Amino acid sequence: MPTSLVEGASLLAVDVGATTTRAALFDVVEGTYRFVALGAAPSSAEAPASDIGLGVREAIEKLQAISGRAFLNKDRALILPGQPDGSGVDAFAATLSAGQSLRTVIVGLLADVSLESARRLAETTYARIVENIDLTDHRRADAQIDALLRARPDLIVITGGTDGGASRSVQKMLEAVGLACYLMPAEKRPAILFAGNQKLNDEVKELVGQLTPALHFSSNVRPSLETEDLDPASFELAQLFTRIRRGQLRGVEELEGWSRGHIYPSAYALGRMIRFLSSGSESGVLGIDLGASAATIAAGFNGKLTLRAYPQFGMGEHLNTLQQHTDLEAIARWLTLDIPSSTLRDYLYQKSTYPSILPATAEDAAMSQAIARQTLHLATRKARQDFPAEVRSARPDLLPFLELISASGGSIVDAPTPGQSLLLLLDALQPVGLTHFMLDRSGLLPLLGAAAGHNNLLPVQVLDSGILQNLGTVISVVSRTAYGNPVLRVRLNTPDKNEVRIEVKQGSLEMIPLAAGQSAKLTVQPLHRAEAGFGAGRAQTIPVSGGALGVVIDARGRPLQLSNDAVRRRELLKKWLWTLGG
Repeated sequence: MPTSLVEGASLLAVDVGATTTRAALFDVVEGTYRFVALGAAPSSAEAPASDIGLGVREAIEKLQAISGRAFLNKDRALILPGQPDGSGVDAFAATLSAGQSLRTVIVGLLADVSLESARRLAETTYARIVENIDLTDHRRADAQIDALLRARPDLIVITGGTDGGASRSVQKMLEAVGLACYLMPAEKRPAILFAGNQKLNDEVKELVGQLTPALHFSSNVRPSLETEDLDPASFELAQLFTRIRRGQLRGVEELEGWSRGHIYPSAYALGRMIRFLSSGSESGVLGIDLGASAATIAAGFNGKLTLRAYPQFGMGEHLNTLQQHTDLEAIARWLTLDIPSSTLRDYLYQKSTYPSILPATAEDAAMSQAIARQTLHLATRKARQDFPAEVRSARPDLLPFLELISASGGSIVDAPTPGQSLLLLLDALQPVGLTHFMLDRSGLLPLLGAAAGHNNLLPVQVLDSGILQNLGTVISVVSRTAYGNPVLRVRLNTPDKNEVRIEVKQGSLEMIPLAAGQSAKLTVQPLHRAEAGFGAGRAQTIPVSGGALGVVIDARGRPLQLSNDAVRRRELLKKWLWTLGG
């Protein structure tokens, strides 16, 4: 690498999550940027500390102990920039997901156009929509104002009107928002993002500019009825999220000072990396973060990003309301052990109260993984509705073809074996075709997304160094043939002339070992017009690289159907788990 490209600037990145705060050091090693070390500590956003700075300093101190370098001075302030004696760092970046989800009101003209754009925009960050207003809202103006007051929003997102289009209807809704803000106590007034007809910016500033602690503008999310562009507004919303958190959480302002403004919502930072990874990719790239605060789904298709953060599907405090979106039976179908519904319900409430607790028994581990499967399945199914219509898929009711799936989150990466992690992802996502599965064990992708604001070269080189764990290559088959009929013939040839041949039957799960770092040629011959990602019934020979689980063939069917007989279902789940190494 030319020395002109790498100047030796070190970077410390911190992620403040709902349960864990992590500090990661990136520096130049032998002329290339590398991930050096990670320190972690319990987050301190909630009582009794209620100051994220305490958890940040503890995580950095853990990093100091691991790396042997000093990053904090005697007053526990960050040493910026790096010093000649090796202490300190040259740059700092941060991501943030801790804190209550933002109570959000969305306002738009047409329910199925601008209001839908407002909904999709709000879902790019940690927001919970508590009220909406549009032209079809038949409530009187005073009733709308009362609804806004009862909603107690942290944030109002306003869209509507194409650029240069009609403005009177938008003005009418702005008046209701302005009156509601006027009636709120000054310290309770919401931040406002206006992403509608830009011709109205001055009028918006005049109507509500003095009635909100933060008024942000972005380009129109609907410049025309046929066009939606969320990217500029998503960036503005990320900035507004941090500003709102500054007033809600102690310590955020200090992190902003350290990072010189390079602090982002964790979901937004993950989305930046998934967009980058998908650039030039023939198929899509999916990034998943199943955290305590939210389930984040980021899907990139040739540089076009769909980003959704769902607090209602997080593995923390929102678990006590999970039954509003699913039922206990749907969760229990993933259990490998016979556990009463009452025990599962108690575990949901216990986990929502103490999100950081780790499974202490086999029953706890089984329930944790069952909950993770169901929440991730619900989040992915919901996000799939907003994927671009033109992406290639085997069927409209299934995920599109994905070249790469990267996953993070304690419930996934902390599974006792790689097989358990992969099976959880296969059950929840149910991908189709040829997919490479990676685990982001240290949760570094969002940190790299934040670091990119300082240094575009750093994330590229760190990714090339192999920070993601390669679980293996999975071929997921879609077929209409009967259970037990052959659907695939597979041949694996390694450079040392070894050959493995298997015939895969409908309903089965198979694994072909291929060590990490080892390359091979894989020939796939579908039978009965089965779809393996190359077209119905089409054969293909492709190069594959080994991983923790080699090559996995999933012919269990799409969508995956589980037996109604509980005993038989549990035995089948155990069999699949045993196939992938237990």
